[in-house]
Amino acid sequence: MPLTSSPMVKAVLGPTNTGKTHLAVERLTAHVSGMIGFPLRLLAREVYDRVAAIKGPAEVALVTGEERIWPPEARYVLGTMEALPIERDVAFVGIDEAQLGADPERGHVFTDRMLRARGRDETMILGSASLTPLIRELVPEAEIVGRPRFSTLSYAGAMKLSRLPKRSAIVAFSAEEVYAIAEMLRRFAGGAAVVMGALSPRTRNAQVAMFEAGEVDYLVATDAIGMGLNLDVRHVAFASLQKFDGRRLRRLTIAEMAQIAGRAGRHQQDGNFGTIGLPQGGMTPEEIAAIEGHHFPPLSSLFWRNPQPRFDTLDGLLADLAQPPAHPALRAAPEAVDLAVLRHLAGDIEVAARGGEPQAVERLWDVCGLPDFEQLGAEHHSRTVLRLWQWRTSGDGMIDPDWFARRLARLDDAEGDIDQLASRIAAVRTLCFIAQRGDWIADAAGWTAQTQALESRLSDALHAALTQRFVDRRLALLIRDAGQRHAALPVAVGADGTVAVDGEALGTLNGFSFKVDPVARASDHRLLLAAADKHLRGELARRAAALAESDGGALALVGEAGAPPRLAWHGQTIATLARGTTLVQPAILLDAALRRLDPPQVQAIAERLQRFVAEQLARHAA
Repeated sequence: MPLTSSPMVKAVLGPTNTGKTHLAVERLTAHVSGMIGFPLRLLAREVYDRVAAIKGPAEVALVTGEERIWPPEARYVLGTMEALPIERDVAFVGIDEAQLGADPERGHVFTDRMLRARGRDETMILGSASLTPLIRELVPEAEIVGRPRFSTLSYAGAMKLSRLPKRSAIVAFSAEEVYAIAEMLRRFAGGAAVVMGALSPRTRNAQVAMFEAGEVDYLVATDAIGMGLNLDVRHVAFASLQKFDGRRLRRLTIAEMAQIAGRAGRHQQDGNFGTIGLPQGGMTPEEIAAIEGHHFPPLSSLFWRNPQPRFDTLDGLLADLAQPPAHPALRAAPEAVDLAVLRHLAGDIEVAARGGEPQAVERLWDVCGLPDFEQLGAEHHSRTVLRLWQWRTSGDGMIDPDWFARRLARLDDAEGDIDQLASRIAAVRTLCFIAQRGDWIADAAGWTAQTQALESRLSDALHAALTQRFVDRRLALLIRDAGQRHAALPVAVGADGTVAVDGEALGTLNGFSFKVDPVARASDHRLLLAAADKHLRGELARRAAALAESDGGALALVGEAGAPPRLAWHGQTIATLARGTTLVQPAILLDAALRRLDPPQVQAIAERLQRFVAEQLARHAA
C-alpha cells in the first residue's frame, strides 16, 4: 500500500507554531520543482503568495476547487489536498496537516496523499505528533523529526467577554454564535473582524487586514483559524467546547482544542488561551495540562477509501468505493458527500441504464466530485450533478453555456444582508469550480474570469456588510485614542465646523462651543467629549489668540427685545452683558465654553472684550 521508492521521506511532527509550514516552503523552493497540499483554500492562497514572491508568479501555480492559476512554465504547485495533482512528476512533495486523515468527511483524501504522493527527491509529511505511531506503521521508511514550539502556550482561565485582552481571537462553532459575539464586541469595544471558513479569500483577507492593522482589537472566528493561518493573536478564547461535526454535537478532542489554542502567540511571542462564559463547563485540568505540554493521545487509525476505483460498471465502481482497507491501521471512511450523491443517482433510471458504459460511469464519478458549497444535502445537490452528467455524456460533452450564464446572471447582485451575500458567494463557488474545468465547459478561461470577478464583487460587498454590522469605527478609534498619551491622530475642522479625528466625525465646533454628533449613541457621548477636549486644545488656543488680538470688525454687539445684549465673534455668541456697578460699566459674562480655556487665555479675552465694550459706549453713549 505505501510507496517506498522515494529516496527521502521525512515526517515533521509537532504542535502549532513550530515552523513546520515555513520549513516545507524552504524545502520546496530549494528544489527545481515541487508541490504542497493544504487543508484550506485560504492557506493554499497564503502560501502561494509567499512562494510567488520568492520565485516569481510565472514559476508558481495555485490549484484549488474554485481557483486555478497555472502559468505555462510553472514548476511549483500549491493547492488544496483534493486538487493536488499527485500524478505530477516533481522533485518535492509536502503534505500539510496530515493528521486530518482522521477527519470523517475528508480524511480519506489526506490518508491517500500521505500514502501515495511522493516527490522524486524528497517528500515531507507535516502534522501533529499524534500521528507518530501511524507514520511508523504506514510509512515505515519515513524519518520522523520532532519540532518544539517556538513560544510558550499557557492557560489564562475563564474570562468575561468584556475583560478579554486586546489582540484576542474568540472561537465559536456556528455562524449564529460568531455573529452574536461580534455584535457584543461592537457595542463595548468598537467591533471585531470576522473569519469563517465559508468566506472567500478576498473577504477573509480584508477582515484580517482590519485586525492586523489595529483598526479592531478582536477577531471572532470559527475553528478555520486552527489550520495554520498566520495571525497576530496573543490570546485565544473558546466560546464553546462543543461542535456539530455533521453528524452529532460532540465535545472537542484535546488535539482539536490544542490546534485552535495554538494560534495564540507567533514565533517567539508567548500566547495564552482560555474560555468565556461556558454553560456546559470549562476545560478540565487534564485537557489544560495536555494543551500546555503538547501531549496528545496518539491516533489509532486513519480513514481510507479506495483512491483508484474501476469504471467498468456502476456496480463495480460502488463496490470498489466500498472496499475495506487492508491495513489494520486504516478504517473505512464514512460516506462523504460525493459518495452519497453517487449512491442517490445510482437509483435514477437514466443513470442505471448507462451503468455498463465505462465512460459514462467515469464521468458520473467525476461530476460527483462537485463540492456541495451551498450545504444543500446529497439529495438536492444531486440534481445539479445529474444535469452536469447529462451534458457531459451527450453531444460534445460540454455543459450548456446558456444554463451557466443564466445562473451567473441570477447571482450577480451585490445588495442584501450578510447571509444573502454569503449564500450567493457559496453558489458562485460552485460556478467557479465548474468554470476552471476546461474539460467540462467551453471557453473555461473566459468563464473563470467572469465567475472570479463576480466572487470578488460579492466578497467586497460581504466585507462591507460585515464591517458595517460588526465594526463601529468611531467607537474603536475613540477607545484606542483614549489610551494614547499624545494626540497622534490627525484632527480636522471643516469650513462648516465639523470636527473629524482620523476621518471620523466627532461633532461640530461653533466658535468655542463643541456639540457631539447628534447621531452618536448616548453611551458614546463621554468618549466623544473626551476626544474633542484632547484634540481641540490646539484649535481652541489658536481661536483664543485670534479673539484676544482681533480688531473690532470681527466683534459685534447684538441686542434683541426681551433678552440681555450679547457679544458675538464671527457671528458666534461668546459673552453676554449684565448689570454692572454703573450704567456705563456693565459686567461681561463669558460663555461657559470660553471659561474652560486656560486662565491666561481667559484673561486676555476678557480684557479685549472690556476694551471693545468701552469703545462701543464711547461711540454710542458719549
